[in-house]
Amino acid sequence: MSKRDLKKYLATLPKEELEEQLMALYDKFPEVKTYYNFIFNPKEDKLEQEAKLKILHEYFPLKGKRAKLRRSTAQKYIKHFLTLGVDAYITADIMLYNIETAQRYTARREIRYTTFYKSMYNSYKQAVDYITANGMAADFKERVEKIYLEAMRHQWDNGKEFERIYDNFE
Repeated sequence: MSKRDLKKYLATLPKEELEEQLMALYDKFPEVKTYYNFIFNPKEDKLEQEAKLKILHEYFPLKGKRAKLRRSTAQKYIKHFLTLGVDAYITADIMLYNIETAQRYTARREIRYTTFYKSMYNSYKQAVDYITANGMAADFKERVEKIYLEAMRHQWDNGKEFERIYDNFE
């Protein structure tokens, strides 16, 4: 069904039926419930802190567990933030925080997996693209530069790619 057809259909429904259908969607689909809960009670700062804590524990787990180093944890939060329409500054902050946390981890331990560095490059590219697209380059320039310099300082295998992204960012 196209948006136009849906619009026509919804226009024919009486208000009570429309409310019933919306309540059915709310009850049946958790995504709809999450969306409406966010719309009526955003608490973006709470979501941001929750995401940062989860990302931090990926690299520095509690109780001496082994670090999992999964990029997917941060990506889930980023995708969730984009879906909900969380403030662009908060989303960009989470994107950069993920890379900064990974760099703090690699400052202590050498990682030999090329996939890790490739995923950090992908995260960096995504963050820089998002920041640029949302006109926030001036606000995040210092952090973007710091991430690039850290990648070079630790001699990441793909440091040249970070350099290319940073040069295009400037």
